[in-house]
Amino acid sequence: MKIVKKGVLSIAIVLILAQFVGPKKNDGALTTVDTFLTETNPPADVKKILETTCFDCHSAKTSYPWYNAITPINYWLEEHIKDGKKHLNFSKWNDYSLKKKAHKMDELYEEVEAGEMPLKSYTWTHAEAMLTQDQIVAVVVWGKGVQREYEQQITAK
Repeated sequence: MKIVKKGVLSIAIVLILAQFVGPKKNDGALTTVDTFLTETNPPADVKKILETTCFDCHSAKTSYPWYNAITPINYWLEEHIKDGKKHLNFSKWNDYSLKKKAHKMDELYEEVEAGEMPLKSYTWTHAEAMLTQDQIVAVVVWGKGVQREYEQQITAK
Protein backbone atom coordinates (compact mmCIF):
# COMPACT_ATOMS: atom_id res chain seq x y z
CA MET A 1 0.00 0.00 0.00
CA LYS A 2 2.89 2.35 0.77
CA ILE A 3 4.17 1.88 -2.79
CA VAL A 4 0.79 2.94 -4.22
CA LYS A 5 0.70 6.04 -1.99
CA LYS A 6 4.25 6.97 -2.98
CA GLY A 7 3.39 6.43 -6.64
CA VAL A 8 0.29 8.64 -6.43
CA LEU A 9 2.21 11.29 -4.51
CA SER A 10 5.01 11.22 -7.10
CA ILE A 11 2.54 11.62 -9.96
CA ALA A 12 0.79 14.48 -8.16
CA ILE A 13 4.11 16.26 -7.60
CA VAL A 14 5.08 15.85 -11.25
CA LEU A 15 1.70 17.19 -12.39
CA ILE A 16 1.94 20.19 -10.07
CA LEU A 17 5.49 21.01 -11.20
CA ALA A 18 4.45 20.60 -14.84
CA GLN A 19 2.03 23.50 -14.43
CA PHE A 20 5.01 25.88 -14.30
CA VAL A 21 6.33 24.91 -17.74
CA GLY A 22 4.64 24.73 -21.08
CA PRO A 23 5.17 24.95 -24.80
CA LYS A 24 6.04 28.19 -26.54
CA LYS A 25 2.90 30.11 -27.45
CA ASN A 26 1.89 30.94 -31.01
CA ASP A 27 2.04 34.67 -30.26
CA GLY A 28 2.91 36.26 -33.58
CA ALA A 29 1.09 39.23 -35.03
CA LEU A 30 -2.33 38.79 -36.57
CA THR A 31 -1.25 41.28 -39.23
CA THR A 32 0.68 38.38 -40.79
CA VAL A 33 -2.59 37.29 -42.42
CA ASP A 34 -3.01 40.65 -44.17
CA THR A 35 -1.39 39.41 -47.39
CA PHE A 36 -3.82 36.51 -47.52
CA LEU A 37 -6.83 38.73 -46.82
CA THR A 38 -5.76 41.36 -49.36
CA GLU A 39 -5.01 38.81 -52.07
CA THR A 40 -8.12 36.67 -51.63
CA ASN A 41 -10.46 39.53 -50.71
CA PRO A 42 -13.07 37.58 -48.72
CA PRO A 43 -16.44 39.27 -48.24
CA ALA A 44 -17.06 40.53 -44.69
CA ASP A 45 -19.04 37.44 -43.65
CA VAL A 46 -16.35 35.05 -44.87
CA LYS A 47 -13.60 37.15 -43.29
CA LYS A 48 -15.41 36.86 -39.96
CA ILE A 49 -15.68 33.09 -40.41
CA LEU A 50 -11.95 32.85 -41.11
CA GLU A 51 -11.20 34.93 -38.02
CA THR A 52 -13.39 32.85 -35.70
CA THR A 53 -12.75 29.38 -37.12
CA CYS A 54 -9.41 29.27 -38.92
CA PHE A 55 -6.78 31.72 -37.78
CA ASP A 56 -6.21 30.26 -34.29
CA CYS A 57 -4.67 27.09 -35.74
CA HIS A 58 -3.68 28.26 -39.23
CA SER A 59 -1.78 31.51 -38.61
CA ALA A 60 1.00 32.99 -36.49
CA LYS A 61 -1.45 34.23 -33.84
CA THR A 62 -3.59 32.12 -31.54
CA SER A 63 -6.12 33.44 -29.04
CA TYR A 64 -5.68 30.95 -26.25
CA PRO A 65 -8.56 29.79 -24.04
CA TRP A 66 -8.22 29.81 -20.25
CA TYR A 67 -7.56 26.07 -20.13
CA ASN A 68 -4.33 26.50 -22.09
CA ALA A 69 -2.74 27.21 -18.69
CA ILE A 70 -3.26 23.57 -17.72
CA THR A 71 -0.54 21.06 -18.49
CA PRO A 72 -0.85 18.69 -20.40
CA ILE A 73 -3.73 20.38 -22.25
CA ASN A 74 -1.42 23.16 -23.42
CA TYR A 75 0.85 20.59 -25.12
CA TRP A 76 -2.16 19.01 -26.82
CA LEU A 77 -3.27 22.43 -28.10
CA GLU A 78 0.24 23.24 -29.28
CA GLU A 79 0.32 20.00 -31.26
CA HIS A 80 -2.99 20.91 -32.93
CA ILE A 81 -1.65 24.35 -33.85
CA LYS A 82 1.61 22.95 -35.26
CA ASP A 83 -0.32 20.40 -37.30
CA GLY A 84 -2.77 23.03 -38.55
CA LYS A 85 0.02 25.37 -39.64
CA LYS A 86 1.81 22.47 -41.33
CA HIS A 87 -1.20 21.91 -43.57
CA LEU A 88 -2.17 25.56 -44.14
CA ASN A 89 -0.58 28.70 -42.77
CA PHE A 90 -2.31 31.94 -43.71
CA SER A 91 0.64 33.86 -42.25
CA LYS A 92 2.94 32.26 -44.84
CA TRP A 93 0.57 32.81 -47.78
CA ASN A 94 3.07 35.05 -49.55
CA ASP A 95 5.60 32.17 -49.54
CA TYR A 96 3.28 29.85 -51.49
CA SER A 97 3.49 29.51 -55.28
CA LEU A 98 0.38 30.19 -57.37
CA LYS A 99 -0.05 26.45 -57.85
CA LYS A 100 0.18 25.83 -54.10
CA LYS A 101 -2.25 28.68 -53.37
CA ALA A 102 -4.78 27.18 -55.81
CA HIS A 103 -4.34 23.77 -54.16
CA LYS A 104 -4.68 25.21 -50.63
CA MET A 105 -7.89 27.04 -51.60
CA ASP A 106 -9.24 23.78 -53.04
CA GLU A 107 -8.43 21.98 -49.78
CA LEU A 108 -9.88 24.82 -47.70
CA TYR A 109 -13.34 24.80 -49.24
CA GLU A 110 -13.43 21.00 -49.59
CA GLU A 111 -12.61 20.51 -45.89
CA VAL A 112 -15.24 23.05 -44.85
CA GLU A 113 -17.84 21.60 -47.23
CA ALA A 114 -17.19 18.07 -45.94
CA GLY A 115 -17.54 19.24 -42.32
CA GLU A 116 -13.93 18.28 -41.58
CA MET A 117 -13.01 21.85 -40.66
CA PRO A 118 -13.17 23.36 -38.19
CA LEU A 119 -12.28 20.32 -36.12
CA LYS A 120 -14.97 19.02 -33.79
CA SER A 121 -12.50 19.24 -30.90
CA TYR A 122 -12.20 22.98 -31.64
CA THR A 123 -15.93 23.64 -31.86
CA TRP A 124 -16.55 21.85 -28.53
CA THR A 125 -14.94 24.79 -26.77
CA HIS A 126 -15.51 27.46 -29.42
CA ALA A 127 -19.24 27.38 -30.10
CA GLU A 128 -18.90 30.50 -32.29
CA ALA A 129 -16.85 28.38 -34.71
CA MET A 130 -19.72 26.01 -35.51
CA LEU A 131 -20.71 26.82 -39.06
CA THR A 132 -24.26 27.02 -40.33
CA GLN A 133 -25.10 25.67 -43.77
CA ASP A 134 -25.26 29.25 -45.11
CA GLN A 135 -21.78 29.97 -43.74
CA ILE A 136 -20.43 26.78 -45.30
CA VAL A 137 -21.92 27.77 -48.66
CA ALA A 138 -20.42 31.27 -48.37
CA VAL A 139 -16.93 29.86 -47.72
CA VAL A 140 -17.25 27.32 -50.54
CA VAL A 141 -18.47 29.89 -53.09
CA TRP A 142 -15.70 32.33 -52.11
CA GLY A 143 -13.04 29.58 -52.06
CA LYS A 144 -14.01 28.24 -55.48
CA GLY A 145 -13.89 31.74 -56.91
CA VAL A 146 -10.43 32.42 -55.50
CA GLN A 147 -9.18 29.04 -56.66
CA ARG A 148 -10.51 29.77 -60.17
CA GLU A 149 -8.60 33.07 -60.20
CA TYR A 150 -5.38 31.33 -59.23
CA GLU A 151 -5.95 28.65 -61.89
CA GLN A 152 -6.45 31.37 -64.51
CA GLN A 153 -3.23 33.08 -63.43
CA ILE A 154 -1.36 29.76 -63.70
CA THR A 155 -2.80 29.12 -67.19
CA ALA A 156 -1.92 32.65 -68.34
CA LYS A 157 1.77 32.14 -67.52
